[in-house]
Amino acid sequence: MPIAGARFATGRAIGGPTVQETAETTGPRAAAPRRALVSWVLFDWAAQPYYTLVLTFLFAPYFANVVAANPAEGQALWGYAAATAGVLIALGSPFLGAVADGGGRRKPWIAAFSILFVAGLATLWNAVPGADSSTVFLILAAFVVATAMAEFTTVFTNSMMPSLVPPDQLGRLSGTGWAVGYAGGLVSLAIMAGLIVAEPTSGRTLLGLEPVLTLDTATREGDRLVGPFSAIWYALFMIPFFLFVPDSKRPPGTASSRPPLAELFATIRALPSNRDMLLFLIARMLYTDGLAAIFAFGGIYGAAVFGWGALELGLFGIVLTLTGVFGALIGGVLDDRIGSKAVIIGSLLLLLVGALGILSVDATHVLYLNEVTAKLPGSKPFSSSGELVFLAFAVLVGLVAAPVQAASRALLARLAPPDKITQYFGLFAFSGKVTAFMAPLMVAAVTQATGDQRIGMASIAVFLIAGLLLMIPVRSVRSQNP
Repeated sequence: MPIAGARFATGRAIGGPTVQETAETTGPRAAAPRRALVSWVLFDWAAQPYYTLVLTFLFAPYFANVVAANPAEGQALWGYAAATAGVLIALGSPFLGAVADGGGRRKPWIAAFSILFVAGLATLWNAVPGADSSTVFLILAAFVVATAMAEFTTVFTNSMMPSLVPPDQLGRLSGTGWAVGYAGGLVSLAIMAGLIVAEPTSGRTLLGLEPVLTLDTATREGDRLVGPFSAIWYALFMIPFFLFVPDSKRPPGTASSRPPLAELFATIRALPSNRDMLLFLIARMLYTDGLAAIFAFGGIYGAAVFGWGALELGLFGIVLTLTGVFGALIGGVLDDRIGSKAVIIGSLLLLLVGALGILSVDATHVLYLNEVTAKLPGSKPFSSSGELVFLAFAVLVGLVAAPVQAASRALLARLAPPDKITQYFGLFAFSGKVTAFMAPLMVAAVTQATGDQRIGMASIAVFLIAGLLLMIPVRSVRSQNP
């Protein structure tokens, strides 16, 4: 459906058409077949268990607390491995994008990265309790490979978006992908934590059930199965992608004679002349850091204030995931109606409200000044007034976190020249990783300097505000189909 209203020209890349011109003249006039769109969206469903099960809820805590010599060493080793993967992603994504744009086809790259991703996940099965140093190194290496391959694959799948739908449908496609990804993470978590992984002491799952598979709890086969399960899930649900999603082809006559590295450097040097892209990438770098810090420290803050244990934190994660599904779907529709920039700015404003609202709650106060009864020891989850207010603001954060990320992906697809789309998604991945340490570092430094957890958390607002201010002058594209 064409979008009426003003359209703004963006900066002209050196030696090429304006971004608005390329978006309007090279995008598809009609969407790809429905099976192709469904299959593309299934990539998010296929990849999400890695982020939910391995990176966040199940395998990472298991490695730190059971596989490593002690929890402190395990957390440090996992952190070093994550940092190593982040460096590889930041350095490799733009270069790989340049290589792919030179050839045009994306699927061979996606297939190669997928094989390595599945192999890395499957290797996590070897993470036996109290593993020796060589096994620990193997597990960490497999984790680094899986993390890098997941992000590299995403660069290439994201770059296929403009070839699948017209510009005025990019928001819905991106938002639906995010929503389906959230749902995939929730379903995979329910299967593993609710039906398969058993607590060593009770022998029952998180839902209090007998595990559906007979696994050795002494060697923690349930926890170790997280990696292979995620690998099989990914391989299974990626089959439609390879069968039905049409591969991208480079527009005729646009091939560059320069080597990929030279092409990438030329693109980077040209960024100052493409003001809107440059501002957007810097803004996205900052607000992504702030958003990641909210999720990293929000649960920690809630646990500190209310004494939450594993049950409360698990329920908290499920609630945020469910709200993320609805937020992504709603945000996708709004993206195509009012534009990606408007969705990003609106989401950042609501993120600030949610973050400051969360910080307005402590054990005996809500909204900073209103006194409430403290949570009683041993009471039911979310039974106190403070918890309910905290949860309400957290739900607001969860509701807009997906739209800001989905709209960012859609805006990049609209702004990037078609012949360099994968390069720009590589730079998009770079912007999400290169400063990922800054917000957590500021939270840690401010908390240590002030001795106040709330003031430390409040420093996250600096990143959200800075990203918001940089987004305001970005002239976004709202293209109409011919």
